[in-house]
Amino acid sequence: MRIIHFTPGTGNFFCGSCLRDHAAMKRLRSLGHDVVMVPLYLPLVLDEDGGENVPLAPLFLGGVNMYLQQKFRLFRRTPAWIDRWFDRRGVLLAAAKRAGMTRARDLGELAVSTLRGTQGHQRKELEKLLTWLREQDRPDLVSFSNGLLTGLAAAVREEFSVPVVCSLQGEDSFLEALPEPYRSESWDLFRRNSEEISRFIAVSEYYAEVMRAHLRLDPGSIEPVLNGADLSGFRDSEPGEPPAIGYLARMCYGKGLETLVDAYLELRRRRPQRVLLHVAGAMTAVDEPLVAKQRSKLKRAGLLGDVEFFPNVTHEEKVEFFRRLTVFSVPAHYGEAFGLYVVEALASAVPVVQPAHGAFPEVLARSGGGLLCRPNDPEDLAAKWIQLLDRPEEARNLGREGQAGVRAYFTADRMTADLLRVFEEVVRGEQQTSRNVAVAS
Repeated sequence: MRIIHFTPGTGNFFCGSCLRDHAAMKRLRSLGHDVVMVPLYLPLVLDEDGGENVPLAPLFLGGVNMYLQQKFRLFRRTPAWIDRWFDRRGVLLAAAKRAGMTRARDLGELAVSTLRGTQGHQRKELEKLLTWLREQDRPDLVSFSNGLLTGLAAAVREEFSVPVVCSLQGEDSFLEALPEPYRSESWDLFRRNSEEISRFIAVSEYYAEVMRAHLRLDPGSIEPVLNGADLSGFRDSEPGEPPAIGYLARMCYGKGLETLVDAYLELRRRRPQRVLLHVAGAMTAVDEPLVAKQRSKLKRAGLLGDVEFFPNVTHEEKVEFFRRLTVFSVPAHYGEAFGLYVVEALASAVPVVQPAHGAFPEVLARSGGGLLCRPNDPEDLAAKWIQLLDRPEEARNLGREGQAGVRAYFTADRMTADLLRVFEEVVRGEQQTSRNVAVAS
């Protein structure tokens, strides 16, 4: 099967969606399928092999050009050589460092325009992508990494008459944060674009239900395929003394960084023994004030010396980071579509404490290996940490249980097999429909 997969990049930090997509496409290729990944907006940031096992197409829909064409009519008519200058890797990486500083209104306008596809202000960029596709061997299937790309679906289907599948990986948190009228208009366009999608694939059963309600779809339109990860590089944790609580996600409010620090302060107030806090993950320019605020809070409490921040870690650093942990938590404020970091922590036999919302209850019900706490409640999070810290043997057993669970349910191989089953069903279904239409005519 020939598959062309479109996935947005971040430019400067790891993203769970990118890692999930790359792991799946790499394994599909190892099974003999002809797979090409097409990066969009910003360069992809991938794990250790840098994408060498999956061919990467040129980057399209460059983030700087997309923004300029949204804001200024002039850039909707600029010649190709000017567009190529703004698509240079160095320019895109510089823009990525400031991506979080975009105004909410600008994000709303850009989201609406992108979801309009060829009717939006970035038609010139879409035509470049379609021209490239025309020069490739015709795919059997086109795959989108997330629903914000569905503005491309109508043009792809009209041009190439191939099925289009679309993963769902957290679009609601982005769209719900947009100001009106852009939030409502984006959802309306997303629903309209859904008519061009052959099958949606949600990363958890929880998120399938969330998006089925938002998009007003029939139950059979969204297939849950649980996320998986390449667990081969992860090793058992070997925490020392004092014990360490860890966090690995973007250092932002939505992921619960402030809740984490407040819970740590509560822990140290209630439990006299020394405990460390290790905070790792992506930190963009827009996240720096929040991180500085947490540092000040810890300094006032006299605990900053027991806390370390590790911004923008590499894959190797991430593996070592997990090995030093006793307990792991990312107390996200919103309902996560999945939370790949939970699987990575459990792969290292580190027990987790997560909020009882989003996909976390589903993931822990399947894998074991963790406790649930009340969402947005630093005191309850601290209480669950204390339960594990005061019972180290129980915590170690919980981590081993979780490790066995993720190896059974959340591997990249299992995820890829499920994705391939859906892809093959969709291709067969569209081929049968085409035959029926031919016979009828």
